[in-house]
Amino acid sequence: MLKIGEPAPDFTAKTGTGETVSLRSLRGRQVVLYFYPKDDTSGCTIEACGFRDATTSLERAGAVVLGVSRDGQASHQSFAKKFNLPFQLLCDEEGMIERAYGAHWPILSCLPAIGRLIGSKRKTFVIDATGNLKAIFPSVNVQGHAEEVLAALQL
Repeated sequence: MLKIGEPAPDFTAKTGTGETVSLRSLRGRQVVLYFYPKDDTSGCTIEACGFRDATTSLERAGAVVLGVSRDGQASHQSFAKKFNLPFQLLCDEEGMIERAYGAHWPILSCLPAIGRLIGSKRKTFVIDATGNLKAIFPSVNVQGHAEEVLAALQL
């Protein structure tokens, strides 16, 4: 179980646009790392569009937003384009990042194909500029979540 103040688990992943992003490369900036179950589903769309609509405020707070799901590159590209998402979506097809952050369904981690169908748990982590966990949202209500995250960034 991750705790506030601890170092955030490092990761390297491909984005929907094919770039590679690592947490280490974002040191010096705050990172909003949010896990969501599936591209282009109702709750996930509301959550992503909430972050999209708060982009200016998030940037003023010095934050980079990264969405993570088990969907692949083509799905992420389509989702980002359809909803004009200005942030990167990370491909975690094998669930390695979600397991490192405890955003997986433990019983299903033994069954990769089913894990991909169900997707990640909806969780958000705010990581400070030094790479430590600043805030953890273990249970997310998609309505108004971006505002909750903004408040945590400004602490």
